[in-house]
Amino acid sequence: MFLPKPVRALALASTILLIFLLLQLSRKAPPVKEPRIVYPDMKTDPNLEETHEPAGHLWRADDYAVDNPNSPRINATILSLVRNEEVDGMVTSMRDLERTWNHKFNYPWTFFNDKPFNEEFKTKTRAETRAPCYYEVIPPEHWAVPSWINQDLVRESGQILADEGAQYGNLISYHQMCRWNSGIFYHHPALKHIRYYWRVEPKVHFFCDVDYDVFRYMHDRNKTYGFTINLYDDPKTMPSLWPETMRFAEAHPEHLKPPSDSARPWLEDKQRRPEHNEKANGYSTCHFWSNFEIADMEFWRSRAYEDYFNHLDRAGGFFYERWGDAPVHSIALGLFEDKSKIHWFRDIGYQHIPYFNCPNSPKCTGCQKGLFTDGEDFLYKEDCRPNWFKYVGKE
Repeated sequence: MFLPKPVRALALASTILLIFLLLQLSRKAPPVKEPRIVYPDMKTDPNLEETHEPAGHLWRADDYAVDNPNSPRINATILSLVRNEEVDGMVTSMRDLERTWNHKFNYPWTFFNDKPFNEEFKTKTRAETRAPCYYEVIPPEHWAVPSWINQDLVRESGQILADEGAQYGNLISYHQMCRWNSGIFYHHPALKHIRYYWRVEPKVHFFCDVDYDVFRYMHDRNKTYGFTINLYDDPKTMPSLWPETMRFAEAHPEHLKPPSDSARPWLEDKQRRPEHNEKANGYSTCHFWSNFEIADMEFWRSRAYEDYFNHLDRAGGFFYERWGDAPVHSIALGLFEDKSKIHWFRDIGYQHIPYFNCPNSPKCTGCQKGLFTDGEDFLYKEDCRPNWFKYVGKE
C-alpha cells in the first residue's frame, strides 16, 4: 500500500523518537561520587557525623522584620566585591543565601566595585531580597597599585608566574583584588560603623537552613572568624610570604599569641605535604578559603593586623608574587589570635567550585553529606582540614 510522503516522514520520526526514549530508559544513572578519605588519621569525615547547631543560646528569627527599628540585628552586613557583568552569578548566590538564612534575619547587602554599579545590577539584586542593598564604589586610592611598586618588575614577575602555571599570575586586577581584600576593604567609609560581615561571592551555593543569627553567635561567643573550607595553597605564588612574616614577628613579638593558645602549628606543619612547606619556606600553605568568611572587623582594625598588613604591603609581594587574602588572613589569625576564637561553621552547607562543606543534617538539601569535592580525585590532597582538626579541633 502506498503511503503519502508526509505520513512516511511522521512514521520515521516516531520510530526515531521511540528508539531514543528506549535508549534513555536503558541507561544507568551516573554513580554518586562517594566521599573519599585520604589521611589515615582522619578515618571518617566529620561531616558524616550528625551535625547540629552550635550549643547554647541562639537568636531566632523573632522581631527581625526589615522595618522593625528595635530589631535584634547588630551592626553587620553581607559583603560582596563584584563586577556589573557578574550580576547573574551574584543573583544565584543571593537567592541561595536568602532562601536558607537571610529572609529570616534581613541583614543588609553591601556591594563593592571599582566602577559604579549599573541599573541592571541594582534592579536584579534588589529583586532578590527585602533587606536594604547598598552599592559602593571603591576609592581609586584604595584600588590603585601603590606608588612604591616597580611596574616593570610587576610585569616581569607576573609573566614568570604565568609561565610557571600560577593562576591569575599576570592579571593585575587579581593582585589588586587580593590586596584590597587583605587590608583595605574595612577602611571603606561605608563600613565605618560596621563590625561584622559575611563575605559572599558570585556563583556560590548554600544548602542548609540556618535558623539562628550567625552575627549574634559571633558576638555572643566572642568569636573573631568563621570558615567552612580549609585548603592548601599553591606555594609558588608566595615563596617570600612566610619569611616576611617571620621578619615581622621578630620585630613585633608583642603581637604574637603564645604557641599553646594559637594555631601556629597548623601554619608550620610539614608532615602532610612537606614539599609545600619547603617551597613556601616554612609555611604549610594551609589557609581558610576566604570566599566564605564571617568575621569581626575589629581584628583587621587592630594594631597587630594593621602593622602586619602594612609590613607586607611595603614588601611588595601582593604584586611581585601573588599573595592572596586567604593566606594573609589565615597567617594573621594563626599568629595573633587565640585559636578558640576561630570557628568552623560545620552546619552551613556551602560550595565554591570545586569544593564543598556538606554537613549531615536534615536541614540540608542538594549537598551530599561528607563530600569534599565532586572534581577529580587529585583535589582531595588539597584538603587541609585534617591539620586543623589535629592542631586545633572541630569546634
